Amino acid sequence: MPPLDPASVGVGQGALSANAHALGLELAGRELVAFATYERELLDWNTRVNLTAIEDPADVQVKHFADSLAVVGVLPLGGLRLLDVGAGAGFPGVPIRLVRPEIDLTLLDATGKKTAFLSHLVRTLGLERVQVLTGRAEDLGQRPDEREAYDVVVARAVASLRVLAELCLPLARVGGMVIAQKKAGADDEVNDAGRAISILGGRLRPIVRYRLPDLADERWLVVVEKVRPTPRAYPRRPGLPAKSPL
Repeated sequence: MPPLDPASVGVGQGALSANAHALGLELAGRELVAFATYERELLDWNTRVNLTAIEDPADVQVKHFADSLAVVGVLPLGGLRLLDVGAGAGFPGVPIRLVRPEIDLTLLDATGKKTAFLSHLVRTLGLERVQVLTGRAEDLGQRPDEREAYDVVVARAVASLRVLAELCLPLARVGGMVIAQKKAGADDEVNDAGRAISILGGRLRPIVRYRLPDLADERWLVVVEKVRPTPRAYPRRPGLPAKSPL
């Protein structure tokens, strides 16, 4: 595809700019060009690979891009290693990386067609220090080189918090954090996950609530601190965390 004309990008990315502004983020021209390229590649690939049910460009900008950027407000400053579990089409990891270029990003998904898109996207955007892995978090969490190796582990629309705790906390270092994006009203889900979070070495922080101008409903960031090492028995074998949550 031909490169985008930077002069035309600002208007086309108006929904993203307005909603990012509400989060306290002002996107530079190069960032808007990158997001416009991301949008174009996502919608083009989506005609062949099932990446998203959202196909309206303005909805992509708000429901995928801006919503992913809400995570930026709770991230530590400076360089860090961030892992996106169940990255799918790259949310929230790639939008975060586009506004925090100092981050070393790993994108993990079990579906090869999705990681093929992610690899293509990383090349198209010219992103450095971004790796794409095809696999499951249960396997990655038992690898000595990956276990407790990340400062931040993020997940969006992947599983219930009880399941996410077992998938994500083994991969976060002690002193790091897990951030799960949830819709408002997940009180029961959060309460039910308390035992699992404790077993796995985590401690729940107060929920971060936010709203975007173009979304009617409130959204939550459920933040879990990693306060002690995860017992070696976790994560259990692939599929068991979802089949039999802690």
